[in-house]
Amino acid sequence: MWRMGWDTGPPVGTCGGTTACSCPGRRSRTGRRRRGEKAEARVAAEYLGDALSGFSGYLAADELYDGPFCVLSAVDNRSFRRLAYEVLEAGHSPTQQDVRTFLARLKGELDRRGLEVKGVTTDGSELYPAPLAAVFPGVPHQVCRFHVLKAITKAVLAAAGRVRGELARRVPKLSRGRTAKRDKLRRAATHEAKRLRRRIADLYEHRHLLVRRRLSRAEAETLRRITRGVPHLRVLRTVMDEVYRLFDRRCRAETALGKLAALRRRVRRFKKLGRALNRLRSPNLEKALAFLDDKLLPSTSNAVERGNRRHRKMQKVAYSVRTREHVGQRIALDLLREMNDAGRRSTVAALHHGRKDAE
Repeated sequence: MWRMGWDTGPPVGTCGGTTACSCPGRRSRTGRRRRGEKAEARVAAEYLGDALSGFSGYLAADELYDGPFCVLSAVDNRSFRRLAYEVLEAGHSPTQQDVRTFLARLKGELDRRGLEVKGVTTDGSELYPAPLAAVFPGVPHQVCRFHVLKAITKAVLAAAGRVRGELARRVPKLSRGRTAKRDKLRRAATHEAKRLRRRIADLYEHRHLLVRRRLSRAEAETLRRITRGVPHLRVLRTVMDEVYRLFDRRCRAETALGKLAALRRRVRRFKKLGRALNRLRSPNLEKALAFLDDKLLPSTSNAVERGNRRHRKMQKVAYSVRTREHVGQRIALDLLREMNDAGRRSTVAALHHGRKDAE
């Protein structure tokens, strides 16, 4: 039977005559307890009440793909504490109905304690809009700003890559020959080829300047130099500046939506940019501005993403369990670690303080 933890073998003093031993002691039970099953029971009994005692009213929801399984998670988006999770069957892709059932179960726990949800943050997945509207009607739905900006910057960098491809196709092929006429033409072609390759290398090396939020004076001068003769790249840089201004906390969502509408009208005439500006027409960009009307609504889903990253690291480094029951038990152990974190920190601080006094 699989057990959570490590079995370190016979402890010192209980070798039973198989090895030399001089230290008496009882046989250790470490690594032989079914900690995962007990953790799930404690999560159901203790953890949720402790986590909801300081509920902020703001949720972050996301799905995590762990091998053949999918884990749905909901986290308090201000205290970063996981409130609910569900491990779906192996090979079962999540649907809107799965998300709706999961959110309805969480809503039941919140209603039982008289708690209200003030905002929900998710990524741009299509799994969430309809279930959120059904389970939490009228609650603002914030699409993660990081995911939206990531999609736009990726499109801008792809447009820069197409420009480098066009320049690469213009590099002249060097002819062969030894006559004076051919040598003169070859020197000119060689010079042009070197110039274009140098420009392609500069565009690749400094491509981050097209999407960086703020540029220094030297970086702005470098950008002007490498985009000379490529006006649509300068337009992309201007568009990125306008996109970043949309997320300024000092303005309201209505003002930002007006700026977005004006930006969409402005870029219609830049036909050469093509797919690079299609992301500006996504409805997720409008939902990513919902946080401007609520100063307490987080603009990203980092709270739930952080827990997912920690789970992936534990699976990769230590556990690597791949059954539905054990994945759920692994998450339950992680929740208990969060619940005991405050006590653990105070204990460590007391130990350090005692050691310092002893010195």
